[in-house]
Amino acid sequence: MKFVIVFAALFAVALAAPRPEEATILRSDSEVGPESFNYVYETSDGVSANAQGQLKNIGSENEAISVQGKYSFVGDDGVTYTVTYVADENGFQPQGAHLPVAPEA
Repeated sequence: MKFVIVFAALFAVALAAPRPEEATILRSDSEVGPESFNYVYETSDGVSANAQGQLKNIGSENEAISVQGKYSFVGDDGVTYTVTYVADENGFQPQGAHLPVAPEA
């Protein structure tokens, strides 16, 4: 009987816990082609992103995709964080005021 009471109490606590609000899509656009793409989206909870990519050196052995983009989100502390980035043959290169920076060599 104690198990049932404890289980019921835990179940009630779980139901009473605040639930995060579901985000709705405010904007969503994209274009995708054989040699390039771009997209943008925004949600009601403060998340947004956009990116553009294109194929470079088409048909060569150095063919690569180059992407430039940005995304933002609201952290648990209420601050909006933004990351801009480039992703290409040199890897993923993010930048943001909140990101640590490597010391100069």
